[in-house]
Amino acid sequence: MPRRSGDVQRRYRDIAKEALINEEIRAKELRVIAEDGEQLGIMSRDDALNMAEEKNLDLVCIAPKAEPPVCKILDYGKFKYDQQKKEKEAKKKQHTTQVKEIRLSTFIEDHDIMVKAKTGAKFLKEGNKLKVSLRFRGRERDYVDRGQEVMEKFAEAVSEVGDLEKKPKMEGRSLSMVLTPKTDKK
Repeated sequence: MPRRSGDVQRRYRDIAKEALINEEIRAKELRVIAEDGEQLGIMSRDDALNMAEEKNLDLVCIAPKAEPPVCKILDYGKFKYDQQKKEKEAKKKQHTTQVKEIRLSTFIEDHDIMVKAKTGAKFLKEGNKLKVSLRFRGRERDYVDRGQEVMEKFAEAVSEVGDLEKKPKMEGRSLSMVLTPKTDKK
């Protein structure tokens, strides 16, 4: 089965992420750190490799761009596992904000506005932005002021959980506004 270019790029990205270990390190002189964090000083690559081999550990280059490169004597498997664990934790803490959209119509009833507002409030509580749009079809374009009223009612209904980021504005045949989750300013 032929390789796709995406596979090759992904493989190179993974290799670039990997740290240099043992014989892969090409520098002649290295600043070496022991397993417990003690500075062992600057020594030749061969001496550092021998020292790591005596302890049944690996020599891992942790700062290849430093002058001389900084290497640490440690268990590479454990080092890699700890790195993956840290990356996983960082991903858990990230929150991506999405923009959710709710569409209204010009002649929507008050009760229906409240139902849509409840859904919008749920989106805002989850930490997402909310885009509210109202499309004018055919002759409805003559009732832009009615559309403005509908938007104001909606904004008022979700005012407890959301702030108006972008006021209602005509964009082509649509009237739209953007709401963001309310921030507590104390």
